[in-house]
Amino acid sequence: MSKLAIVGASGHGRVVGDAALESGLWSDIVFFDDQYPKTIRNGHWEVIGTTEDLIKRKEEFSGVIVAIGDNVIRLQKQQFLEQSGCVIATIIHPSATISRFASIQKGSVVFAGAIINPFVQIGQSVIVNTAATIDHDCFIGDGAHVAPGAHIAGGVKVGTLSWIGIGATIKQYLEIGNHIIIGAGAAVVSHLHTPGTYTGIPATLLERKSSC
Repeated sequence: MSKLAIVGASGHGRVVGDAALESGLWSDIVFFDDQYPKTIRNGHWEVIGTTEDLIKRKEEFSGVIVAIGDNVIRLQKQQFLEQSGCVIATIIHPSATISRFASIQKGSVVFAGAIINPFVQIGQSVIVNTAATIDHDCFIGDGAHVAPGAHIAGGVKVGTLSWIGIGATIKQYLEIGNHIIIGAGAAVVSHLHTPGTYTGIPATLLERKSSC
């Protein structure tokens, strides 16, 4: 068992901390947040410094993970910490079901009840949230978030920094581009390439993203 540093004292951070604790792989968990010293606790855990403080103390930790909900900030922060010499961890809740043939890259988290089937590729700094399912042969790009209860059928490709909303579903063998948000409960039945927000059944473009 080893010492874990979590960056981001938020509700999402608490879920990451809980998953790390339940995994049995981490003997000590502490948080760092740039609101320190205004923020000194995150639920059960102590906040002991800022990101810069973590970098100065990086040798104390066997692993570091970024627990920030915003996809862009999470991925950027992870890249900065890795470039600064931190060892990036991956957190998997023990109740998640993950095929031995799936791959999950560093900085990603898989929460309770999630299912990841054979030959799925999960990129860096991805969130696979509570009870989400990802079927065979999918690819989930860096910095993406598959929200609680979302279901992705086989052979789907999800681009970098995209967000699959809570309870959303994606039909098999579709391509979801970069910087796409799929709203809660939406059903995706065709390829989505234009960055923006998609809602409804079937999912249609609600708001185009002006820049990426």
